[in-house]
This record gives sequence, C-alpha cells and structure tokens, in this order.
Amino acid sequence: MLTAPGAPFAVARGEDGGLFYVDGPRTLVEFVEVTWGFGDQVFLVGERSSYSYREFLAAACALARRFTEGYGLRPGDRAAMVMRNCPEWQIAFWAAQLAGLVAVPLNARWTVAELEYVLDDCQPRVLLVDGERLALVDDWRRRAGARVITFEHEGVAEGGERYEDFPAVDPRSAPPQVEVRAEDDATIFYTSGTTGRPKGAVATHLAQAGAAQHPRYHAAAAALGSGRFPGQGAAPVALMTYPFFHVAALTALYSTMSVGGTLVLMRRWDADDALALIARHRVTHFSGVPTTALDLLDAAERTGDDLATLTHFSTGGAAAPPALVTRLAARYGHRIEPRTGYGLTETSGGVLAVSGDEYRNEPAGAGAPAPAVEVRIVGVDAEPVPEGEPGELWLRGQSLIRGYWRDEAATAAAFEGGWFKTGDLATVRDGRVAIVDRIKDIVLRGGETVYCAQVEAALHDLPAVADAAVFGVPHDRLGEEVAAVVRLRPGAAVTMGELTEQLADRIAAYQVPTLLSVGDIPRNAAGKTLRGVLRSRAQGLRNG
Repeated sequence: MLTAPGAPFAVARGEDGGLFYVDGPRTLVEFVEVTWGFGDQVFLVGERSSYSYREFLAAACALARRFTEGYGLRPGDRAAMVMRNCPEWQIAFWAAQLAGLVAVPLNARWTVAELEYVLDDCQPRVLLVDGERLALVDDWRRRAGARVITFEHEGVAEGGERYEDFPAVDPRSAPPQVEVRAEDDATIFYTSGTTGRPKGAVATHLAQAGAAQHPRYHAAAAALGSGRFPGQGAAPVALMTYPFFHVAALTALYSTMSVGGTLVLMRRWDADDALALIARHRVTHFSGVPTTALDLLDAAERTGDDLATLTHFSTGGAAAPPALVTRLAARYGHRIEPRTGYGLTETSGGVLAVSGDEYRNEPAGAGAPAPAVEVRIVGVDAEPVPEGEPGELWLRGQSLIRGYWRDEAATAAAFEGGWFKTGDLATVRDGRVAIVDRIKDIVLRGGETVYCAQVEAALHDLPAVADAAVFGVPHDRLGEEVAAVVRLRPGAAVTMGELTEQLADRIAAYQVPTLLSVGDIPRNAAGKTLRGVLRSRAQGLRNG
C-alpha cells in the first residue's frame, strides 16, 4: 500500500546506487510550498509570539527577499543561526531556504571559542542571533564583516538590525525569484563533537527532502499496523523539546509540518513547564531525548498528572533504555503509542523507527528502515555478517549527507562505496535493526566484551536508579574495567553495594561495574552521554 510502484512512498535506484523517493518534494522549497494550503491553522506557539502557517510563510518570504534584494546574498552563501527555540528561528531557517542560502544551525549552548571555531570554518555572510547570544558572536562578525540580525533583542543592535524593527510583513509576500536545485546544499549541521572538533555535515536539498519523507512513511506504516487508515484524524499538536540546532528536531518538525500540525515550543527544558504546556495546549505528541522523556514521566507520577491529551510518546537523539517503554506501558497501557528510532547528523535525522506493540514487545529495538534507506551489517573485514550477528551498521540512501564541509579526509574515512559507516554496533533480524552499542564504547575486560548499553539497561531496571552511564577505564591486569555513575531517585535509600548485588541477578559477573558511584551525568544537547568526561573524572579520582 505504501511502497509499491505508484504508491506514495515508492522508491527507485539512482545513478549513485542509492534509493530515492520517486514522488514527493525534491527540495525544501518544494516541501514548504505545500504548507501554503494550511492557511490560518496555527503552526508555531512560542513564549512571546505565535504564527499561523499563513503568517509564518509571509514572514519567511519577506526575510528571504531582504537577504537577496537588501543584502545581496546569493545561492550558496551561508546563514548561521545562534538562537534558542523561538518561532522566529523557523522563520530564519526557511527564509534561508527560500533565498537559496545554506542554513547553518549552531549550538546555542556553545562558548565563544566553540562558536568562533565553527564560524571560521563555514564563513557565513549573515548571522541570525537572539539577543542573549549577540555578545558571543559580536567580535567574530566585526572581524569577518558579516551582517547580523538580532531576534528578541531589547537593546540597540549596533552594526546590525533588529528583526523587531523591520516593517510589518505584507501577508501577500512572495519568495524571491531564486532557482533552488535538488543538488544544491541546503544545510550544514555540525556534529556534536563528543570525540573531537565538530565537523560540518552538509546535506543537499534532495537529502533533506528525503529526510522529510521518512517520518511521513513511518507514521503511515504505524497507522496501518494499528488498524487505522493513514492521514485520518486531527492534525497533531506536538511539544518541541529538541533544540532546533539538532537534527532530531528536523524529524519532528517535518512530520508536523507535512500534515498542518502545531508546534508548541520550549526555550529550555523543564518537566513541570512541559506538563503545564501539554495541558494548556492539549498536546497530543511528545518527542524528546530519553533524559527529558524520563523526566516527564517522573513529573507526571509525582504530580498525579495522567497526561490525558497525549496519544504519542516518541524518543530520539540517543538510545532509549528499554525500561522507558516498559514503564510507559505499565502506567498508560495502550492509550499512548510509544515510538523510538535511530538517526544521525549524517542521515539528516531519523531513518529507522519502531512503534506500538512491536516496540512494547521488543523495547531494545530501533526498528525498520524507511523505504529510501538501505541497511548493511558488516564485520571487521567490511563483509556482511550472518543475520542476527553483531557488526558495524552501514547506511545508504537519499537522506545521507554528501560529506563534511571542506574536509575531504573525514568524508573519505566515513564513506565507502556510497555507504556511510555509522560506528554503531548493531544486529538485524527480519529487517528490524537493534543497536547494540557504539563501537568505541565497548569495554574489553579481561578478554570479555561488555556492552555499555546493556549494563545501562540493567541499571535503569533498578527501582532506585533514575539515570545511569557506563564506561570503561584502564586497568593494569584486565586491560579495562567497567565503571558506572548513577543518579538516584529522590528519597532512594540504597548503598552502592546493594546496587551491585541487585545487578548480579540481571547481568553476568564480568559486566557488573567494579567502580560504581553516585553523581551527575554530563550530556550534550542531544542527550548523549559525554563518556570522555566521565573517564577523566574516574581517572582523576583514582590518581588522587
């Protein structure tokens, strides 16, 4: 019904050997043009402002014309965005697309040094910055001579312009006459940099158009799997907890925009605020990293909130512990549909997904690939391994980036024959993928292989544990030993020895952490554990 020739998600093989969607948009400009039909339906709800689809598109067109006619920017020029989540972030992003610019979303939590490194790398001609972050980029833009537009800025923008000072938007605004082709660059998303300097992952318009189709397909497949016809029912009201500078936000954004849904924005995460927004705006879809998802469930239990309007509960950006979906099902039954998946900066967002009963029954799974995505599991010799055996996950398909910005060496190392080498250890059975661990996170203890994700899952099963991170540290005799940091639930009265004893009933003795402590767990904006920081802390304590 969905993928046969002539169906909405039919695919064909391109000249490069990869799959692409036969129908659907070829550029992000084509994708956003479809939303004209949603008119006065509410699109963006922020703390200070809200926009219907009609108002949003008019504002994006007006800003795009300012880029081309006022600033003289040309297709291929970069437009960097350094802002918290607000409606105007989306106006800036889509204005860049309509003008043929390359949008470069940057981490709003980065320091001056981190931002300047990336700005030196991509050399944007215009900066789109909120008032809080202007000081972080002001020295760079003065040196580089880049234009700057500030948003939500109360003061005077010296050397730049305030968005709030622009003339009122003409509701009949049209986009500039700019040719945008499928092969043109659309975005540069910088990798999180957990293992080194961030790299700019460059996606073309065709890649982003493919990324926009993936969540639409997975939503349709989930509807069919639960006995419903795709596209029926009211448009979703989604709580946007992902920062817009992370590709996980794109998956939620595309799926909501494509059906005329509403995005309720959070500038920063707070579980109690999330509960209030869900109730006030009758939110139907929650999506976030596992850390925020667990926080929300904790807050709902603590306050007695039954999340009455929620129908979908999705996680992404990092691997979700199996205990999360088990806990969701135990409290809410089948009323709230769980969903998770897998994606990377290099895949322009989610490419695998699993939901409903399949996810409840296999909580460690990452799901099946979208139609325009191919999966390969290979061993150390880069040859495919037998089904069910672990190996490195390789991916190929329309939404993959074309490479890293001006870094041929990194691009060559990451790709082989059109396949992207993810660095993740995975298995595949009957077309369903399960992520075992990051290859670099495997602990080799005295000849035994320990998967950190498996030990973390066991820790999450313990009643006293709210969060956990597992990592390896050097050991003179064993090579490495297993260490873990846990965050306990409020009021939990348990010793580390008791936790170790409880783990012994769940995992093999060689997997049980020999170094177990209570503390905070550092994560990046995508919710991924910063294991390097934890390793340094553990070594510092030991050396001390």
